[in-house]
Amino acid sequence: MENVRPETMKRINTPELANAFIEEQVAALRAQIGDKKVLLALSGGVDSSVVAALLIKAVGKQLTCVHVNHGLLRKGEPEQVIKVFRDQMDANLIYVDAVDRFLDKLAGVSDPETKRKVIGKEFIDVFAEEAKKLDGIKFLGQGTIYPDILESKGVKAHHNVGGLPEDLNFELVEPVKLLYKDEVRMVGKALDLPDNMVYRQPFPGPGLGVRCVGAITRDRLEAVRESDAILREEFAKNGLEGKVWQYFTIVPDFKSTGILDGKRTFEWPVVIRAVNSVDATAASIEQIPYELLLCITDRILAEVKGVNRVLYDLSPKPVATIEWE
Repeated sequence: MENVRPETMKRINTPELANAFIEEQVAALRAQIGDKKVLLALSGGVDSSVVAALLIKAVGKQLTCVHVNHGLLRKGEPEQVIKVFRDQMDANLIYVDAVDRFLDKLAGVSDPETKRKVIGKEFIDVFAEEAKKLDGIKFLGQGTIYPDILESKGVKAHHNVGGLPEDLNFELVEPVKLLYKDEVRMVGKALDLPDNMVYRQPFPGPGLGVRCVGAITRDRLEAVRESDAILREEFAKNGLEGKVWQYFTIVPDFKSTGILDGKRTFEWPVVIRAVNSVDATAASIEQIPYELLLCITDRILAEVKGVNRVLYDLSPKPVATIEWE
């Protein structure tokens, strides 16, 4: 019954309750871990970041974080993980630049489910390789939250650590497994994590790999990353950050004709997606002011290489899904 949230457990919806939870978990983590070492796959997402901050507060240098850069993260995210956890929180952080390794494995792979499996398997392989280089690791930290337990019987598949080799024989440490996402954010805020990490949008496990529709190429992936950064920057400047539930760009694997400097071009479109939802089971479309859409379009066409059209996806869920793949 340890994975069942007690009916008497209060919702963490105030800073006071968040601080009480932190104090309780720090004591519990110290009791569970003792003087042993812990390993954590730190993606930079809300759940793993909050778990990392809790573990740092509880056991400090007994924690080793591994951040794997697979080349499918948003612009600036690997740098932020290093800045927050290594530079500001003085964590033991291993940064693994595995961009070439992932993109080489993904070359020519167009089926969405196959892409997910390639990314998941490669992540497990890279993480396991790093784990085997370390001595004395007894525990594996995981950012499991309560909806993961309800939906997937306790296995947090999108963190890709459920399939680690059995010979590693780690004992799990899951300090936020009885919390809902809004409660995890409240705890992260109380732990002084930056707002853009605490309130990070939902982000798929395969990252930008599912927004570079079809077989991933480096140039098209870069178009996704750069256009996404422009969209996020303009939303933040115009007061939509935090107001819109999820927004991103997609670059599909087809081209259309255009014209630039009097010459014909044959380049990709960028599709903007901005939706509002409570739990992702249904989603409505954000009505972006037309002037802002024009500004975003002008910037993307001027600043992103290989692009000659910008489109806005007006499809709600259902019938469409939020992501394209």
